[in-house]
Amino acid sequence: MSSMDSKMQDSTFWWRGGVIYQIYPRSFLDSNGDGIGDLPGITEKLDYVASLNVDGIWLSPFFTSPMLDFGYDISDYRDVDPMFGTLDDFKALLERAHALGLKVMIDQVISHTSDQHPWFQESRADRTNDKADWFVWADPKPDGTPPNNWLSIFGGSAWTFDSRRRQYYLHNFLESQPDVNFHNPQARKAQLDNMRFWLELGVDGFRLDTVNFYFHDLELRDNPPVPAGEAKTLGAPDTNPYTWQRHVYDLSRPENLDFLKELRALMDEFPGTTTVGEIGDDNPLERMAEYTAGGDKLHMAYGFDLLNDPHSPAYIREVIERFQRLAGDAWPCWALSNHDVVRSATRWGAEEDPVAYPKVALAMVLSLRGSVCLYQGEELGLPEADVPFERIQDPYGKVLWPEFKGRDGCRTPMPWRNAPQGAFSTVEPWLPVEPRHLPLAVENQQDEARSVLNATRTLLAFRRDHPALVDGELSLVDVGENLLGFIREADGEKGGEALLCVFNLGGETLSTTLPRSGTPLQGHGFASALDGDTLTLPAYQAAYLKLDR
Repeated sequence: MSSMDSKMQDSTFWWRGGVIYQIYPRSFLDSNGDGIGDLPGITEKLDYVASLNVDGIWLSPFFTSPMLDFGYDISDYRDVDPMFGTLDDFKALLERAHALGLKVMIDQVISHTSDQHPWFQESRADRTNDKADWFVWADPKPDGTPPNNWLSIFGGSAWTFDSRRRQYYLHNFLESQPDVNFHNPQARKAQLDNMRFWLELGVDGFRLDTVNFYFHDLELRDNPPVPAGEAKTLGAPDTNPYTWQRHVYDLSRPENLDFLKELRALMDEFPGTTTVGEIGDDNPLERMAEYTAGGDKLHMAYGFDLLNDPHSPAYIREVIERFQRLAGDAWPCWALSNHDVVRSATRWGAEEDPVAYPKVALAMVLSLRGSVCLYQGEELGLPEADVPFERIQDPYGKVLWPEFKGRDGCRTPMPWRNAPQGAFSTVEPWLPVEPRHLPLAVENQQDEARSVLNATRTLLAFRRDHPALVDGELSLVDVGENLLGFIREADGEKGGEALLCVFNLGGETLSTTLPRSGTPLQGHGFASALDGDTLTLPAYQAAYLKLDR
């Protein structure tokens, strides 16, 4: 282990430049033969996760839930849903992960609950009970229609009428996911107490679902439309009317900043813990900078700028430039894939080499300034699965089919072996195993030197060995329109090195003149040629050069 690696592992700042492996529990490994992945299955495969050279894991929700949105509708924040195991199973997972040097982050979905949560059951009973104001309730307009024009991401109005109170309640997602009223201090405290429960149990941090959705406009003003000709920037398909509004009043409200400070104060009671917030916003990079600046709110955040379709070198340069212009001391967490978007091997690489492209795309994101989330199966180069309509589980996909097929295609079971069900389960799993995934199974790639899996391990080891890639500054350089290049530079306390990183994300050999002289580094698994000050990169290759001082 390098000295920097040791420092990162021991420091309370392990997350800064850390790489976090996202596990979707339903689809990782089924240990009890019911077709659904579970916590003991995750524990069984933690040695594999550690072998990737990541710093920690993020677990998507495993809490008690009616599973109408697959765990993002929580009915008990402090227990494990029986389909995933028990609280003791989680404690065993936590202990094994820590023994392997892996940090454990868990999802926190506090902006909304399930309508089966006892809080909501009490709140909807009448207008005078103790939790009457713990959710967002509003009277109908005189004609009985909803209070305003706010829309649900999952389709239709964001308001559902409840006959008990003769009022509408707000839900940004399914009608079975009522929004918590964060203007109520008791509700805020209750959610912070739920988070404290897991911190006291020993978790190392939280991924915060929809972190900019906590507060709403108390005046319930209508959102304005997106002006004609202006881009829709939210991370949702433009076939969804939700993208036709500017989301001015239903999310990203100024009051959220004070709550994030309350949340940070809680985290600071547990040194070494961290937060990463998910931001879906009309101005995601601006919001990311706002929410992570100053050291008193979120530790890091991610938006959908690299989780959408554009991916040319020019586009990636523009994203980096825009974030740097806004960032100050803010800290991003980058990702190319997760459980909500089409896998990057398809979304970005459908027309590219299926083995070479995922490698260079990973090299690029692992070289950016910030932390990185790596989604299960991304290290295998898995393409998006094709799930037939009759097997679709995602409620989002059912509403917007066929133009948008939902998120099931990135959530299918992990292929461990080229065997029935990918050795994920002994029975038919909750989502079908994609036949194209079987030749890409872990067992097949394990001993193949040129596999995406082993390229991922090599890249992550290379990153750990170079402090500039973990926590150095980043400066973009001009290496031509079709290449992406930047310098990562660490100060003297962090090794004092400066690296030039250049990426050819396309299928043709390209050359560029070096902006500064340097010596090519080895150990990253890519090929390039340096002739004087001319660097030549074959298709889908990267180069790392240690720059002369």
